Amino acid sequence: MHETTSMTSLHDWYIRHFQTDDASDSLAYLVALVALFRPAQPKQAAEVSIRPLLDFLSQETEIAEQVALRVQKTLQKRKFARMLSDSGILKDSDFWYEIKQRAWAKILPYQPEADTLEFVLNQVFYKSTDPIWLAKIPLEEYRALFAYLQLQPLYTSLDDQSPLSELLTAIALLMQRMSGRAMENQVIQMVPEYDDLESPFLALETEFEALHRRLQAQEAPYITPDDMHYRQLLVLQKQCEAYVAKAFHNSTKFGISLKVNQSLLRIRQQLQRVKALLGYLVVPKVADAQSQTILLALRLIRYNCHKNNVRQLFNESTQLLAYEITQHTARTGEHYITETRSEYLLMLKAALGGGFIVGFLCIFKLLLSKVEASAFGHAFLYSFNYAAGFILIYLSGFTLATKQPAMTAATIVQAIENGMRKSRHKDDQKHEAFALLFARLFRSQFIAFFGNVAMAFPVAFGLIWGIDFLWETNIAEDKAYKLLTDLSPIDSLAVFHAAIAGFFLFLSGIISGSISNKNKYNKIAYRIQEHPVLKQTLGTAKTTRLAQWIADFWPGVASNGWFGIFLGSTASLGIFFGLALDIRHITFAAGNFALGLYGADFHVAVPMVLWAVIGIGVIGFVNFIVSFSLSLGLALRSRNIPLGELRLLVWATWNYFKRRPIAFFVPVRE
Repeated sequence: MHETTSMTSLHDWYIRHFQTDDASDSLAYLVALVALFRPAQPKQAAEVSIRPLLDFLSQETEIAEQVALRVQKTLQKRKFARMLSDSGILKDSDFWYEIKQRAWAKILPYQPEADTLEFVLNQVFYKSTDPIWLAKIPLEEYRALFAYLQLQPLYTSLDDQSPLSELLTAIALLMQRMSGRAMENQVIQMVPEYDDLESPFLALETEFEALHRRLQAQEAPYITPDDMHYRQLLVLQKQCEAYVAKAFHNSTKFGISLKVNQSLLRIRQQLQRVKALLGYLVVPKVADAQSQTILLALRLIRYNCHKNNVRQLFNESTQLLAYEITQHTARTGEHYITETRSEYLLMLKAALGGGFIVGFLCIFKLLLSKVEASAFGHAFLYSFNYAAGFILIYLSGFTLATKQPAMTAATIVQAIENGMRKSRHKDDQKHEAFALLFARLFRSQFIAFFGNVAMAFPVAFGLIWGIDFLWETNIAEDKAYKLLTDLSPIDSLAVFHAAIAGFFLFLSGIISGSISNKNKYNKIAYRIQEHPVLKQTLGTAKTTRLAQWIADFWPGVASNGWFGIFLGSTASLGIFFGLALDIRHITFAAGNFALGLYGADFHVAVPMVLWAVIGIGVIGFVNFIVSFSLSLGLALRSRNIPLGELRLLVWATWNYFKRRPIAFFVPVRE
């Protein structure tokens, strides 16, 4: 109960709203009454009671009758069918349109026609926390209030505009919408298993129409829990849910677009709404009619208060797409986790190859910086240099260490998900298995970092020395101290710039997974394989190989290309906006360290060298932790894995590290 609610405040409320010239149809009396009982902190309130109101109404029969007449007049013939069928349910398959509509409605709420129940609820229960405290009021108190206000149960009449008629209209409207949406071509193609079967949505609609006719014909317009029509409706509703679940499941094979994802989400929301509303047609005993009516009223308030929930919409709409994206990165990430000594050495070899190419990219960037061009001209040149280099590393089978976290995070979460499916009796083994996997991942990252840095430094140094030897020009002389200072975590924004690079690493992983999902959904490989012109020009065999190459490599090529563009254009965008934006990447930092030392002819103070070396390590750590954390968060969210599970796995990993720290750096027999 609200702490300021008392008999005196209720008496003042009555005097103000019932013994003045206030219009009889005004909602001000309800708004003021609700405000008396609304807790300041609804979530913290253990229980809410309207007992003072019940006592107040019980003392004066005349007052109770006046209040009852006003409430009855307020609620009389209020339409709410559209509210039941629409509130909180996606209105369209356009995700961004829905987000904008809901966000705008939070600022300037939509106000329906004054003869609807939604209008009343918008005015009276306008806070999103209202359903919380209303649910804490005991049902017995609601029943007592129901009696004082002389309200009739839902099942009194099936006449037009009666509450029960509005409920049946809402259910029928939901079923019609579901049937139409489920028959759209983009949805049907997600469930080829149903091609030769009758649509469960049409069967559900037909069965409900039969029940509706029966309710209109029988004396009591409700059913019992063992009613055959009701049981059949529940069976068909489950079949419809299985249809939607199969469509979502098939997205792994066929991919999925945001529009189809929204259509399936809308159907699923409508199915859940239909199941909930069908329950209000069931009255186990005549005495339960009043309780069912009260529960429906509370549900109406909850639907109305949550209809503009942006967070829920965003979470539901993006979860499946996040899952599909991380599924691709998980499959890719499996190749970045070594287990045996031979795989470990192959990772070192691939990292050395990546570092070798980066050494050249460091020289090329330094030369391009001397070109007379605008900031955006340099952005284009740098982006081309980075993108070409990263794509070459990818196609050559080499590796860039910082590209791995975005891929391996999804693999880690997939392992957690698989482990969670095991029996509860095997929790210890599950956590131990995860610790072993993380140790393999960590040492794979370690050797990749080592290989990149160990090769980038000597290659960049050798190239700048070779240029100086052949052309007698020290190309880094005028930028030597800047190259070294930019590596220091205390004399520059190296940590912040490394975090920007980490974010771009995460983003490039998202791009790779997104393109893979889009290619599957649009059947790009199959279209290329069966393209008549290509088959006539290249031949069937070459066209098939081209299609397979696109399917296997194009997401990676595009991802690496965009990563290069992000890195190459960041500094120019910073200049344009007047912000201190740039990137720092561990492998390039190692190459630039070599260029800075040679450019300064090794006349560098020891503290500057030490801070540069420390900076390279810090840059690598920030690159890794930002990219890995963002990717891990996305992967966890896509699979609804609780954070409590992650805490147990971290603890198991720490215990394993204390027992065998060497396993986190080199392969050991497990």
